Amino acid sequence: MSLTANWSYPTAIRFGAGRIAEIGDACASAGIKRPLLVTDRGLAPMEITQRTLKLMADAGLGSAISADVDPNPTEINLEAGLKVFRDGGHDGVIAFGGGSGLDLGKMVAFMSGQTRPIWDFEDIGDWWTRADPDGIVPNIAVPTTAGTGSEVGRASVITNSETHVKKIIFHPKVLPSVVIADPELTVGMPAKITAGTGMDAFAHCLEAYCSPFFHPMSQGIALEGMRLVKEYLPRAYADGTDIEARGQMMAAASMGAVAFQKGLGAIHAISHPIGAVYNTHHGTTNAVVMAAVLDLNRVEIEERIERAAAYLGISGGFDGFRAFVVELCASLGIPKKLSEMGVDTSRLDELVPMALDDPSCGGNPVKLTAENVRALFLATI
Repeated sequence: MSLTANWSYPTAIRFGAGRIAEIGDACASAGIKRPLLVTDRGLAPMEITQRTLKLMADAGLGSAISADVDPNPTEINLEAGLKVFRDGGHDGVIAFGGGSGLDLGKMVAFMSGQTRPIWDFEDIGDWWTRADPDGIVPNIAVPTTAGTGSEVGRASVITNSETHVKKIIFHPKVLPSVVIADPELTVGMPAKITAGTGMDAFAHCLEAYCSPFFHPMSQGIALEGMRLVKEYLPRAYADGTDIEARGQMMAAASMGAVAFQKGLGAIHAISHPIGAVYNTHHGTTNAVVMAAVLDLNRVEIEERIERAAAYLGISGGFDGFRAFVVELCASLGIPKKLSEMGVDTSRLDELVPMALDDPSCGGNPVKLTAENVRALFLATI
C-alpha cells in the first residue's frame, strides 16, 4: 500500500515521504512570497531544518528563521518571533517542528497584524471574533514529530510566563493553509521523544473517544487513531528508520487533533498545569496519568472502552484495555510516576485549581471536582 496522498480534510495536506521538497510550491499555493520559518532552538541547527531553509532559498523565498521558542512557548517567545517577522517584512509563516514550534509559528502568523494582547483571544465563547481577520497572514505547517497534531488545529497553547497557566488561543484562520506531512522529517527523533509524542496522539484519540459530547465523525477518527498508535508506535520506537511506522504515526497524530474537536478530559486538565509549572514533556505527562484517569472515568466509560478494546483486538474488556495502556507505557520507557519527572506534592494547592480551570475539564465523562482532581494528582505523583 502506498503511503502517499493528497488530503483536503481538515485542510490541504501533502502527505508522504520526501514531500518537504514541495515547500516552494506549498508557499505559492498559500500566496506566501517571503516566509519566516519558526522553529525551536534544538531544531534550528539540525539537518532537516537547514535542508528546508535551502529549499526555501532555492525557490526564491529567502531563508529567514526565528528559533526563540521554549518547550512550552510563552508570550515572550511570541514577541520575539513577531519582532523578527515585522522587521523582516514577511508575509507568511512556515511553522516547523513539534508542538512548540507549530504552536508558536501559528501564533506569529495570527498576531502579526493584531493590536490587542494575545490573551484577548483565549478560547472562551466568541472571543475569537475580537481578532482583525485582515491582520492574520497565512501559515504552512511542517510537523517534525508525530504527536500533538497541531498542524491541523485552529488553536495554539501558549503559557503565560507570569502566571504559569497554559491558555488556548483560537481562531478559525489559525488553521494552516497547507500541511506538509513528511515522515522522513521524523526519522531523527530520539526514541524517548518518539514515545512521548506518540502517547500524546493516543491520549488525544482516547479522550476524544470517551468524551460525552456528540460528534460521530470524531468518534470514528479517534477509534482508528488509537489502532494506528497500537500497531505502529512500538515499531517506530524500536526502529526510528521505519518509514511506514513513522508515516502511520504522523497520520495518527493528525487524526487525534481532528478528533479532539469532540473534547478532551482529565488527562489534559492535569497535564497542562503540570507542564506549565514543572516544564515537563506534555505527551509523556499524558501517558503517566492515563491509567489513573481511566480508573476515575470507569463508571461512565466502561461499555465504550469494551467496544474499543474489541476493535483494537484487546481481550479482557475494560481491564484488558487498561492493562494494555500500562504495558504499552512500560515498553516505551514511560515513567510510572510524575515524581520521576521532578513533580512533587508541594504545589498541590496551586495545581488543583489550575486543573479545574483548564478548558479540557468540560469533556471529562465524570465531573471533575477539587476532591477527585486532588486524588488524581496524589495517585500519579
